[in-house]
Amino acid sequence: MSEHEDGEPSAGSDAPRPEPLRTFFRVDEIRREDGRIRYVGESYVPERTLLRKLVPPFRDAGYDVDLEADGDGHVVVATPFSQGREGVPWLNVALFAATVCTTLFVGAYGWYYVGWEEIAANPLTMLRAWPFTAAVLGVLMTHELGHYAAGRYHGVSVSLPYVIPFVFPFGTLGAVIRMRGRMPSRKVLFDIGAAGPIAGLVATVVVTVIGLSLDPIRVPAELANASGTMIRFNNPPLLDIIAGLIGQPTGYEDPRLTAHPVVIGGWVGMFFTLLNLLPVGQLDGGHIVRAMVGPRQETIAALVPGALFSIAAYLYFWRGLGIDESVGLWGFWGVFALVIAFNGPANPADEEWIGWPRLAVGLATFALGALCFLLVPIQVISG
Repeated sequence: MSEHEDGEPSAGSDAPRPEPLRTFFRVDEIRREDGRIRYVGESYVPERTLLRKLVPPFRDAGYDVDLEADGDGHVVVATPFSQGREGVPWLNVALFAATVCTTLFVGAYGWYYVGWEEIAANPLTMLRAWPFTAAVLGVLMTHELGHYAAGRYHGVSVSLPYVIPFVFPFGTLGAVIRMRGRMPSRKVLFDIGAAGPIAGLVATVVVTVIGLSLDPIRVPAELANASGTMIRFNNPPLLDIIAGLIGQPTGYEDPRLTAHPVVIGGWVGMFFTLLNLLPVGQLDGGHIVRAMVGPRQETIAALVPGALFSIAAYLYFWRGLGIDESVGLWGFWGVFALVIAFNGPANPADEEWIGWPRLAVGLATFALGALCFLLVPIQVISG
């Protein structure tokens, strides 16, 4: 169904026509297809300028907007989105509930040393691990809600967090949110991209301080004296810095004692922050660098997979470490970075520079993220 500019059929009379559309674009025809509104015509200004003019008023009207070529002309495509709630987000709720269960189980069995027989006989014993669950989900949800809050503040259509349940060693693979539509500007892209790591790092520091201040957990004698395979989580520099500032140990000489599992929540926050800050594709680091340096971000992103493969090669050939001593970890992330680098970064409509204050915040965020890096974060040790 279409509407011509020289007529006013009722079927298209409710289509938004903000002033920039009338000023900078000649509308020859309006079509409605699959819920979208297509304005067919000709732009009076360059495409990037047109998008910069159209994005704000269309977003105010509840639409994401993009531009397509149509032969010798152009098509402005407006896609509606909802700024409000659309009922209960059942999928988000179900995934969160499932992740609470998986983190409780992993925390009880793997970090509080509650035996499988005891859990099977009384599943409520898993509730002993609620501090572990609160710590892990606390840092992850704070990170994602930072993105969510920034997106809502700027009027960008974002979903609530989707938490991914898993098994060992943390009971989750992390959390994600979905952003719909094109980013209005580099400034908005920066704010949304940086809000997650910054909020997550604040939560990580708080959780780490609490965990280090709690009494250590006593390891059952049969496990403390047993030989076998164990997973070692090495301390990133930020964890050692926090421990030094508050005067608390991160480990104990007595094999019957181990740091409180809440510390693992801080470790998870640091590790996931590091990975999210890789400056590639749609990761937080990719968004931040794209906002900071513009399209040149793709050049930086192209170097990331090679850097990760180089770390894996260094650990394997020069340090003599095995696949299960972080060699496989960095190799996997090298492949993952290659895939998401190929898919490309976000492309904001407005390429105006973000300014010195945001640039400083971005550099500080990456500096803090660097304190979460270590060459060998995870090792499988055979004793």
